[in-house]
Amino acid sequence: MRKRPALAVTLAAATLAVLGASPAQAAEYSSALKISGIQYDAPGRDSNACATGNAAAEYVTIKNYSASATVNLKGYVVKDAAGNRYTFTLNHYLQPGDFVRLRGNRGTESDANNVAYRNNCNFIWNNDRDTVYLVKPTGAAADSHSYTKSGSDKDGNGYVTFHG
Repeated sequence: MRKRPALAVTLAAATLAVLGASPAQAAEYSSALKISGIQYDAPGRDSNACATGNAAAEYVTIKNYSASATVNLKGYVVKDAAGNRYTFTLNHYLQPGDFVRLRGNRGTESDANNVAYRNNCNFIWNNDRDTVYLVKPTGAAADSHSYTKSGSDKDGNGYVTFHG
């Protein structure tokens, strides 16, 4: 009789240790698409003027980590902790290993150039801390990551990498 409770306690402790070992890391979702990095602080002085600003230098990189599946970004949503959001409305196909950079400012999505624009010149990512979410067209979570300037950006260049 003592083995079962001891085993249950050991398993429960191991599960809690695994789940609680790295609370700052995002939960691993079963999605081929993941956030591979974010340029949350555009180089230079922040200016959201469409013609002369640097909002296009702020971007999030989404990568297809699948070994074999091509994924269409249409319907996927990228958003921040405050609820600012962008929905991919056009077909944009990511082959295995391919990526897209979703930038601020105005422009056109391009598979050839691996770029999409939010068509908004305002900055979306906070320079001190934020959370970036990638949501599937079904509404299910695909990936999410939080960052802080002091804790996540070791070299201070305004860019944080996720998923290697």
